[in-house]
Amino acid sequence: MKNEVLEGTIVRKEMKKMKKFVIIALSLVLVVSLVTSCAKTTPTAKKPTLGLVLSTLTNPFFVTLLDGAQEEAKTSGVTLIAMDSQNDSAKEASNIEDLISRKVDAILVNPTDADAVVPSIKKANDANIPVITIDRAANGGVVVSHIASDNVAGGKMAAEFLGKALNGKGKVVELQGIAGTSAARDRGTGFDTTMAKEFPDIQIIARQTADFDRAKGLSVFENILTAQPMIDGVFAQNDEMVLGAIQAAEAAKRTGITFVGYDAVDDAITAIKGGKLAATVQQQPAVMGKLGVETAVNALNGQTVDKFIPVPLNLVTKENTP
Repeated sequence: MKNEVLEGTIVRKEMKKMKKFVIIALSLVLVVSLVTSCAKTTPTAKKPTLGLVLSTLTNPFFVTLLDGAQEEAKTSGVTLIAMDSQNDSAKEASNIEDLISRKVDAILVNPTDADAVVPSIKKANDANIPVITIDRAANGGVVVSHIASDNVAGGKMAAEFLGKALNGKGKVVELQGIAGTSAARDRGTGFDTTMAKEFPDIQIIARQTADFDRAKGLSVFENILTAQPMIDGVFAQNDEMVLGAIQAAEAAKRTGITFVGYDAVDDAITAIKGGKLAATVQQQPAVMGKLGVETAVNALNGQTVDKFIPVPLNLVTKENTP
């Protein structure tokens, strides 16, 4: 009888232990289930998508700008959609409308024309998509930030170098960029104002548009060479045009001309080292692209960004070529 009571007590104790084990096990299963359920229902953070609309990708300057933007996009973990407007305002408008329809989180644009881009920027504003301009500004619409070199200062820098190189006297030609772009306007303003103020004995004998294009720089300068028997210096508002002008001068066997460009693209640096180009105003397109993506990400994260973010300039000559 005593043995039966003892065995019953042991059985009851073991059953209590098993109940506790089952309760603990069921509790653990419930906790795991709740955690798994929460993990499934909690949405993952959406990776931002940025649109980058460039005026052209036939110009090495903007290819380098794109490289800088793509590198920063990888670092920041965002998706970057790049589009080429082929120096066509209508194509640019179509590109921006495409990005709006794709509901990108922000649009970075390098305008082909400061006025023509305004309606597209306003459409992005209406869609609550922040817009950032790079290298070239827009004349309207709400822009979160503008990232560029001080092109007026760059034009002044070019004028000061050329004026001193010519000892304050001579005849100069100015090759202008795409009419309507802020870059062409500002570089021209800086150059013309400085020449008139600081070098009154230098005469600008021709100002002609060559659309920031090497082939056009060549053909336009060919015509100027025919019309002007004496040319002492040339300032082109970008390197592509000045490299075309150098080709034209070489073909015409015209020597003694001091050439100054703008951008410091690789071919221009090579021309400086070879003694064909006297100087170029160095911009930093890769930095512009990087800052564009960085600024867009900061704005999307609710941070306050500067309305204008300047990118430093430098004058490159044979003495300081990289």
